[in-house]
Parts: sequence; C-alpha cells; structure tokens
Amino acid sequence: MQNAQLIGLSAQVALGRELEVIANNVANVTTTGFKARATRFQEYLMPKASAETFQRPDRRLSYVIDSGTPLDLSQGPIEATGNPLNAAIRGEAFFAVQTPQGERYTRNGAFELDGQGRLVTSEGNVVLGDGGPIQISPQETGIAIGPDGTISTNQGNRGKLRLVTFANPQGLSNVGANLYAANAPAQPAGPQARVEPGALERSNVRPVLAMSRLIEVNRVYQLVSDAVSRMDSLRGTAIQRLADVGAA
Repeated sequence: MQNAQLIGLSAQVALGRELEVIANNVANVTTTGFKARATRFQEYLMPKASAETFQRPDRRLSYVIDSGTPLDLSQGPIEATGNPLNAAIRGEAFFAVQTPQGERYTRNGAFELDGQGRLVTSEGNVVLGDGGPIQISPQETGIAIGPDGTISTNQGNRGKLRLVTFANPQGLSNVGANLYAANAPAQPAGPQARVEPGALERSNVRPVLAMSRLIEVNRVYQLVSDAVSRMDSLRGTAIQRLADVGAA
C-alpha cells in the first residue's frame, strides 16, 4: 500500500510540474515572440529485490519522473504593424541583446530608440548589431530594416541586426523578460533566417489547446490526489484494526 502511495506521489509531482509549464504558456499567449515549453516524462523502474529466495519475488515498481521541458521553436504568427522599428524573424534564429547580466537572446522584435539614440528592446536592453550597438541620431529620418537585418536611414546604413542560432537550442534557459541565456556560444544565423520588417512575431502558444490541456491535467491531478487519500485512509484503518486485535 505504501508503494502505491509513493507511485501516486510521483505522478502528482510530475503533473504539478506540467501544470506550472502550461500555466506559464497560457500567461504568455499575448507576449511578443514567446516560445512555449512542453513537458516530457519517462518511466523509472525501481530495481528488483536482491534476495532470490522469496516465494513471490518483488515486482519492479514503475514511477514517473520529469525528464525536461523542451522548447517549442515552431514559428508564431507574424503580424504586420507598420512600425519601422519592428522586426520579426522567420526561421530558428534569435536577436542578440546586451543586458546587465551579459549577452542574452530574444525573439521579441518590438524595438525602439532610447534617449541616446540606441536601438533597444521594450525593456531597455541594447540591441546588438554585427558591430555592436546600433546608434541613430535624432536628425536622421526614413529608418528602415531590410530582410537581411540591415538598418538604414536617410544618411545611409547604420548597422545590421545580429541574428544568431545555436547548435542545441534546447539548451537555452528562460531568464525572464522574454530573454534566454545560452550554455554554449552563439553562432551566426545562416541565410535561412530572414527578417520581416515592420512586423512582429506573436506567441506560438495555441490558447485553445493549452486551456484544454490545463483542464485535463487538473482533473487527472485531482483523481490521483483522491486515490492517494483513499489509500492513506485504508492504511490508517488497517493499522487501527491491527492495534485493536493486539490489545484484545
């Protein structure tokens, strides 16, 4: 009975983790450039009993363990905004930005100019070009972003957005503000990654499917919780009856 409770507890832990991931996806349905995460679980079999003299040898117990939350890199819908400082990426690439914690990466192309004329994200992080930060003076007009990421004004080219990829994008970790940190050096994106000027990539979360899954996991979690509670009650009853027999 105790083994059954432990197995139920492992399922609850896994389902609780999945609820957290789904809830975070749902909360970012309207976040520009957001990439959803999924959950992945696997079976863990406890070793067999080492003694071979039992008339009925112990069976291996099957537990559930969390084996990761892979990043869904599928393309989100691209929506035209008409803002010359907006840019969306087609392909598995990221914009590079400079933060107080170091270089980070994002798909959010809602850029703007700060008080110093630097191209920054909506959170104020400096957008990096191939040659460093991109600077535009107040006197310049006609700002345009080309399909290859080149930024130009009425006074000529002002830089090129640095697009990067990773050998293992699943190694990226979320660090808040729709940014990612990498555990390996970034590589220049190839020609398969293109920029869509005057547009933004929306979240790739599919809200109807996410909400349906959220309801489904909640129900399963409740069923497992009820089963564990019933087993705990049966265990308590069995102990009480054994105590009563011993006292008699």
